[in-house]
Amino acid sequence: MKRFIFILICSCGVSLSLIAQHQVNNFLDEMGIAQITTATYNPQSDFLFVTNHRAEDVIWSRVVYRVIDMRYKQNYQLYFPTSSDSINCRSLFKVIVDAIIDGMPVYENRANQVRPDFKKQIQKMLLPTICFIYDPAKDTPENPNYMNVAESDDMLFHYDSIQDKLSFHFFPYEVFVRNQLKYVIQEVIFFDRHYSRLYSKIMAIAPLHSDKIEVKEGDNINYTQAMSQSLLFWIPFDALRPYLQKQFVITDRNDTKRVTYDEFFQKKLYSSYLLGDGNIYNRLITDYIKTPEEAKKEQDRIAEELLNFEQDLWEY
Repeated sequence: MKRFIFILICSCGVSLSLIAQHQVNNFLDEMGIAQITTATYNPQSDFLFVTNHRAEDVIWSRVVYRVIDMRYKQNYQLYFPTSSDSINCRSLFKVIVDAIIDGMPVYENRANQVRPDFKKQIQKMLLPTICFIYDPAKDTPENPNYMNVAESDDMLFHYDSIQDKLSFHFFPYEVFVRNQLKYVIQEVIFFDRHYSRLYSKIMAIAPLHSDKIEVKEGDNINYTQAMSQSLLFWIPFDALRPYLQKQFVITDRNDTKRVTYDEFFQKKLYSSYLLGDGNIYNRLITDYIKTPEEAKKEQDRIAEELLNFEQDLWEY
């Protein structure tokens, strides 16, 4: 009987100890305010998940290029907020700007192509302490007061690969980001026989600014060359991931369910369309297709080829 009472007391003590060690995080604080994490990711989970693939196990691969258009409803979370002083959230472009200021490497685009060239790094993209303000009502290129220097964090500098120098835009961040509506991603799709799976991996991402060049329907112009002039720079995606994992995307109808930008891309929550793939002609769809109807058929053809390859790997 005494042994039973002793065991009962010990078990109660262990249970109370476990209850005391369990920390309860209340959704509402003592003032009744909802505790919703909005700024940064949990520091204890500050690591990147990377799957290493042996080269001898990858028996098939194909490089494709896609466009992420911010005007698609599924991509709204990447575009907003457009202000540069938002406390809780930052847009994807603001995360990229802050990462470049922090020292993240960026690379120039190949001339007249929509392909990254990781051999030539752009040394200086953003100068966060200087802003050139342009007032078209007062200043003209002939006027010596054409550029007025002011202190600001919102001026974007762009490297001009053709003239091999830094150029700059005469408007602050809030004006510039309104037309930062697209991104081009370079993606590799490959089959790993060790895991018996088809994988896709984003290798690089490039902001595509819509105001840098204007193309009208019917003009005799190479759309790929026009797009290459609109590309600001290329970023190795793995160099950007440490910054993406520390910022939540803006919520969409559910403030409790938060995902970081890194999760957003890894889970492929965005919408995109094909721009082209690796082929023997080394060209994109925009190189040989001129009408939207023909481009849509070509996109469907490439997408069907990729789907058929995955389906043909197995027998049902």
